[in-house]
Amino acid sequence: AFLKEFPEARWHQYEPVNRDAVRAGARLAFGEDVDPQYHFDKADVILSLDGDFLFGMPGSIRYARDFSARRKVRDEHGSMSRLYVAESAPSITGSVADHRLSLRAGEIELLARAVAKEMGLANIQPGKWANGQKYTKWISALVGDLQKHNGASLVVVGDQQSPVVHAIAHAMNHALGNVGKTVVYTEPVQANPVNQLDSLRELVQDMQAGKVEVLVILGGNPVYTAPADLGFAAALDKVAFRAHCSLHEDETAALCHWHIPESHSLEAWSDARAYDGTVTIIQPLIAPLYGSKSFHEVLAALMGQTASGYEIVRKYWEGRLSDFEHTWRKALHDGVVAGTAFTPKPVSLAKGDWARLAAGLQNGAGSQGGMEIIFRPDPSIWDGRFCNNGWLQELPKQLTKLTWDNAALVSPATAEGLGLAAEDVIELKYKDRSVRAAVWITPGQPDETVTVHLGYGRTHAGRVGSGMGFNAYALRTSDSPWFGAGLTISRTGERYPLACTQDHQSMEGRHLVRAGTLEEFKRHPHFVQAMAEDPPLDMTLYPEVKYEGRAWGMTIDLSSCIGCGACVTACQAENNIPVVGKEQVMIGREMHWIRVDRYYAGDIDNPEVYHQPIPCMQCENAPCEPVCPVGATVHSKEGLNDMVYNRCVGTRYCSNNCPYKVRRFNFLLYQDWDTPSLKLQRNPNVSVRSRGVMEKCTYCVQRINAARITAEKEDRGIRDGEIVTACQAACPAEAIVFGDINDKESRVAKLKATPLNYGLLTDLNTRPRTTYLARLTNPNPEIEHG
Repeated sequence: AFLKEFPEARWHQYEPVNRDAVRAGARLAFGEDVDPQYHFDKADVILSLDGDFLFGMPGSIRYARDFSARRKVRDEHGSMSRLYVAESAPSITGSVADHRLSLRAGEIELLARAVAKEMGLANIQPGKWANGQKYTKWISALVGDLQKHNGASLVVVGDQQSPVVHAIAHAMNHALGNVGKTVVYTEPVQANPVNQLDSLRELVQDMQAGKVEVLVILGGNPVYTAPADLGFAAALDKVAFRAHCSLHEDETAALCHWHIPESHSLEAWSDARAYDGTVTIIQPLIAPLYGSKSFHEVLAALMGQTASGYEIVRKYWEGRLSDFEHTWRKALHDGVVAGTAFTPKPVSLAKGDWARLAAGLQNGAGSQGGMEIIFRPDPSIWDGRFCNNGWLQELPKQLTKLTWDNAALVSPATAEGLGLAAEDVIELKYKDRSVRAAVWITPGQPDETVTVHLGYGRTHAGRVGSGMGFNAYALRTSDSPWFGAGLTISRTGERYPLACTQDHQSMEGRHLVRAGTLEEFKRHPHFVQAMAEDPPLDMTLYPEVKYEGRAWGMTIDLSSCIGCGACVTACQAENNIPVVGKEQVMIGREMHWIRVDRYYAGDIDNPEVYHQPIPCMQCENAPCEPVCPVGATVHSKEGLNDMVYNRCVGTRYCSNNCPYKVRRFNFLLYQDWDTPSLKLQRNPNVSVRSRGVMEKCTYCVQRINAARITAEKEDRGIRDGEIVTACQAACPAEAIVFGDINDKESRVAKLKATPLNYGLLTDLNTRPRTTYLARLTNPNPEIEHG
């Protein structure tokens, strides 16, 4: 409507983390724009080519749930899917793989070509791969496994890989009979599927040529996120009038004449599509603050209209929904518009010269010499838009466990060769541009590569995010937005401290993660119990307590857990846990009530990775209780290890006596009592602690009590599954299960009865109510390791 009103206007769109390569790959393979959607719950064998589908791709929450559902084994008769991963930077998906290859980003295309050749796809020519010989057996075993599972296998490619790799994956999925089964294709979810980088480049060219009189920027922060070689900020200065609508006065707003405060998504009416096309009508929870406006309202105002966001969104859908009033109200109630998911559409590989297309683009990309730089969105703050969010800044990144910073990730061998140590400051030079960054040595990182995360180095992020880390966008160019060779590194002799949480509250040196293979479990179902010996029940000085009513407990399935850390932030939001800042984290004072420990095992260049969430174990023989001089930590009649905050005097004896190191002490007044918006942000059902008090996980006792009150009002018992803890609710993999262990029909009781169940440090006779299901993997016996 706007373009019709102003025919001389132009519409451009750009996201720094976009799917240009995905769309280009689909056009190369099929000659049309389509979006792939994957069904991991139907896949027995999966090959991921630099694709972090469990965390970093559209639909990743759905994919994590579907994938993890195929990794749950309850007895020796169970089965699991098998995951092969080849990746250029350590990722969550790679950390749970049964077989993982660590390759340079440019070598992923060469691996894809080699796999296609082994599969017999004659129209895809192999590239010249100097290192390919050492992967011959790996590729042969992989292809054999894929072909044994025709129609039940899947090849996935990451959004950061080249269009050719995507096109090759489409060809492989067709050859394997996976189309229509484990992968389907639909219309693009994006309303205007253009090449976003080309769109931005065209805008910059018009600005430089003086063709743009008025520029209205709706969201985004292109002054900060645009490729460095385009010179967006300099071109913007040539525009006579510039307006920017965004949540914050960021780097782009600083160079505009007018900043329009954008309504938050919780304040505004709008609509959106999910990864599969399902429409949701977004309705506000509160009235807009500070006179803000939605994008809909800004565009309407530019056309001389005064319609509200509600009127605009409602009018749009009025002509698109049958039986509108009923459907509209139902959509607002349910959260989605029923029946709007895209239906799969038939596709066929393009009939053009496939050999020329498949061999002519980036053939031999992996043969480029020199150090390689790899760009990735940050695991916590993404492209920088969440840089001012303290919860996300303090959330330890899944593999490095860094907080409040990004770093230059290098492999141990590369660091040794360059004489680098962790926290050394180096200068990264790439295409005549340079930045300084601190080094972090990362097992599993490919040699001769450096991974840098986008989103830091902000100058106008806000009180929390400004000045943190370095700006990787300063090195990112439009011709190599995700990776490229030719990086040079020089030492500066300086040091920069990084806040890493992995060694805080450490339990290493003890038997913590119990793991084995599926075949081992089938041969010896009780191998988990054989790994340790628990003391008999009568070997204790504690008086025996029988819990006749309810007895709350939890299991955490390590085969399902992907280590994403969603449970950590969910717990923080639910329980009013404060952010303490980088300085306090560096001295071990982070306040998270649940942490996810990360362990490496095996080859340091390609290690096995284990994730283990650690909340309070709610020990029946709790070591914290007898040492508290004021009775601040006591047991409830349902077996909870309660914390009575107003009794605590801060001796910290309980923390010293806890072998799991799950208690937190608020040394300083971390809470902000005065800011009005923070008061509204807190959960009113949970007390807000001041300083000098011990805090810990309570199994979300406020939720237990709410369910108890509801059940009593309805004159019934609490149903199994009625209470869902915050960490359990947020877990995309459904790895956490909570319930009444005295109810033998409850889900948690049944899980605790499986042979995979074990308790942490049970040799200390603590009898934890939180237990774990051992991690199982499903390696291909034809591949020795990796």
